Amino acid sequence: MKTINLFIKVLILSVIFSVIRISAQTGIEAIKRVSPDWKTDLTKYNVNLDELMGGGPPRDGIPAIISPNFVSIQKAKDWLKPQNPVVALEINGEAKAYPLEILIWHEIANDVVGGVPVAVTFCPLCYSAITFERKVKDEPTFFGVSGLLRNSDLVMYDHLTESLWQQFTGEAIVGEMTGTKLNIFPSQIISFKQFTESYPNGSVLSRETGFPREYGRNPYVGYDDINQTPFLFRGKKDGRLPPNEKVIGVKQEGHHKAYPYTLTKKAKVINDDINGLKVVVFHLDGATSALDKRNISESKISGSTGVFNRVLDGKELTFRFDDGQIVDNQTASHWNITGKAIGGKLKGKQLKNVLSGDYFSFAWFVFMPDSEIYEAE
Repeated sequence: MKTINLFIKVLILSVIFSVIRISAQTGIEAIKRVSPDWKTDLTKYNVNLDELMGGGPPRDGIPAIISPNFVSIQKAKDWLKPQNPVVALEINGEAKAYPLEILIWHEIANDVVGGVPVAVTFCPLCYSAITFERKVKDEPTFFGVSGLLRNSDLVMYDHLTESLWQQFTGEAIVGEMTGTKLNIFPSQIISFKQFTESYPNGSVLSRETGFPREYGRNPYVGYDDINQTPFLFRGKKDGRLPPNEKVIGVKQEGHHKAYPYTLTKKAKVINDDINGLKVVVFHLDGATSALDKRNISESKISGSTGVFNRVLDGKELTFRFDDGQIVDNQTASHWNITGKAIGGKLKGKQLKNVLSGDYFSFAWFVFMPDSEIYEAE
């Protein structure tokens, strides 16, 4: 354990000194600095290359998980606390949990869920957890961490063409695939306990990754603070919200809307309409923040969120938070954070996920500058 701790301290110090040394480098200079042997077609791009900068480690210095191992829920209880945050993903009836205490050290986990090749990604600097279908040119491929940032967000690269991809949008911004977008699968950040309750037959990403990391520890202590300044962010700041205030961001056919945590944590349930789509936003207690205290399990309760289509079987539902439960007004059925009816007339029914996520507002606004902001009535 002492050897691992020393390794981590040396790694963190090297990152700090690297950031100081290369943060002024941008564009082609930054791309070549993180790796001199890119096969990327650097003549093709659709962003200002000077917006790209080195984040500290070189290409693959933050190692993506290529061959993930999984354990049962019961086994994961040996080291995961009920409140620890996980990315919950269900595809074709298969459910998996990816603890943020692991993803925070790797940022990308390449996997197959429900027969679909996926890349489960998490950018700590934006608090953005997004799951993509990892296919390029209709072929499954792996994604890695490029060592580059743009607007403080992770820039990924694919192993097939070595094009560079913006994690926040899933769009290729440099290389052969420039302008194409990856398919996105709905996923949620919820607590481990909430995952076990919703998906009792699910599995959990194992700590046995092959890399020596202090899983359970947060290397970004204090970053989840509304008064914090975004790291290496040189984009345009939106003055409507503090940069590090979290929002639930929703994407609906070209329309974008942000629901500030300061409102959703109080309301718990919000019925709304986005571009004609009837939605409901849930924000319950549950998961701790992955970017607060040194020990993630001891961090502040950030909460768990989900956004769903509130039209079920052709009938519009409205929801309320009543005596600690989410209840629909039409049938008085009870619902959980993953949009499943757990009691009442509609027990067993599932609301359809709406593409959404939890983000720091600076990141949401810089990539979705046309976004509306929800205001309480």
